[in-house]
Amino acid sequence: MTQEETKKLQIFETHFRMLMEKYTQLKAENAELYDMVDQKDAALKELQMKNEELQKQYDNLKLAKIISVSDSDLDNAKKRLAKLVRDVDKCIALLNT
Repeated sequence: MTQEETKKLQIFETHFRMLMEKYTQLKAENAELYDMVDQKDAALKELQMKNEELQKQYDNLKLAKIISVSDSDLDNAKKRLAKLVRDVDKCIALLNT
């Protein structure tokens, strides 16, 4: 082997080692990024489950609020409805004259 070929072989070996080091670094970085993605996916799934649970609690609370109508609320609603009926009756009477 000539001196020039030996020099080229050494340059090739150097470049090859550098390439292998870069490959190892990128492989480690890629594994780290995959771990981060897995962690984010787990956190997202947990937040989605918490959101669903809170939505169910909110819906139950709304339903409980609707069911727990007090007597005064019921009386007020009846009075407003009676007033609306009287107003409609007046309007009908005015239209008939």
